[in-house]
Amino acid sequence: MFRFLIIQTAFTGDVVLATALAEKLHDRYPDAVIDVLLRKGNEGLLSNHPFISNVLIWDKKEQKNRNLFRLAMQVRRTHYTHVINPHRFATSGIISLLSGAPYRSGFDKNPLSFGFTRIVKHVISATADKNAVHEVQRNQLLIADITEGGYAMPALYPSVADRKWIEQYTAQPYVCIAPSSVWFTKQFPAQKWVELINEIPEMYTVFIIGAPSDTVTGDAIIGKVTHANVRNLCGKLNFLQSAALMQGAVMNYTNDSAPLHFASAVAAPLTAVFCSTVPSFGFGPLRPEARIVQTRETLSCRPCGLHGHKTCPEGHFKCAHQITNNQLLWWTLKTT
Repeated sequence: MFRFLIIQTAFTGDVVLATALAEKLHDRYPDAVIDVLLRKGNEGLLSNHPFISNVLIWDKKEQKNRNLFRLAMQVRRTHYTHVINPHRFATSGIISLLSGAPYRSGFDKNPLSFGFTRIVKHVISATADKNAVHEVQRNQLLIADITEGGYAMPALYPSVADRKWIEQYTAQPYVCIAPSSVWFTKQFPAQKWVELINEIPEMYTVFIIGAPSDTVTGDAIIGKVTHANVRNLCGKLNFLQSAALMQGAVMNYTNDSAPLHFASAVAAPLTAVFCSTVPSFGFGPLRPEARIVQTRETLSCRPCGLHGHKTCPEGHFKCAHQITNNQLLWWTLKTT
C-alpha cells in the first residue's frame, strides 16, 4: 500500500493550497494513506478532512531544532513510500532527505533538493503574463509523474459542529472582511476598509474576521465606521468556522493572504484586493466567479516584491490608496 507524506510548514495560506495535493492523490490512489506535516497552529485547517489520515505537527517556537529532529526520525520510522515537499526551505529538505522514502519530490529552490528523487523547477510567472501558473498548479507538478492530467482544487471541510456554531451570525445577509495580512504592503489600509464599509448597503451585516492578533485592527475599524451593523469576530472563530462563515456570505473581501485561499477552498464569493503584489505570482483566487481588484494605474514600483514589505519602499503606498470603492462594490450592482 502507498503511504504519502505532504510537507508544508509555511504559512496558513500555503497549507490551504497544499490540500489540493491531497485531493489529487486521493483521486488517483483512493486506498492510500495520506499524511500531512505542518507547523503548530495550522493543524485546525485539516480537522475533519476526509482524505488525510494523520497530521504531524512541528512546534517551531519551542525547541525548534530538537522537534525537527524528532519529527524527522518519526517520519523515517513510518516508512513512507512517497514524500512530497512543496515547501522550499532547508528544514523540510532535511525531513525529506532523512525519510528514506524511495520517492522524494520537491522544488529546485529547496537548498537540499539534491536529496530529492524528483526535482521540479519552481517558476514565478512574469508580472504581465496572462497565462500565469498558479501555485496550486506548480505544487501538482510535483506529482505529475504519478497522477493523471488536470489539476485538483484545494478544499477545506468545516464540520457539522462548525456550521452549527456560525448559525448565530447568519440570520441576515452578511459580508465578511478579512482586513489583515502578515505583510504591511499586502494589507489594504484600515481607513480604506472604513470607507468601504460605510458604503456597503445597511441591509447587510458586516463581519470583520481574523486571528486574535487582528482584534485591535477590527476594533479600530469599527470605531470609525458609520454603518449600523458591524461586528468584530477576530479571534472568535477557528479556521474552519471562518471558512464556513465565508461560504455563506453575500461577499467576502480579503487581501492577498490566507483568507483568500479559504474562499477558494470552499467556493465562497470573493473580492480579492491586491496592493503591492500581483495575481500573476500565482496566489490569486481559483474560482471563476471571484473578482480581483487592484490599482488601475501603471506603477513602476509595482510589484515591489514577491511577499510584500513592512513599509512601502517608495513611501506613498499608491498601489493601495488608488483603489476605489467603485471597484470594490461591483457586486452591489448585481443585487440592486
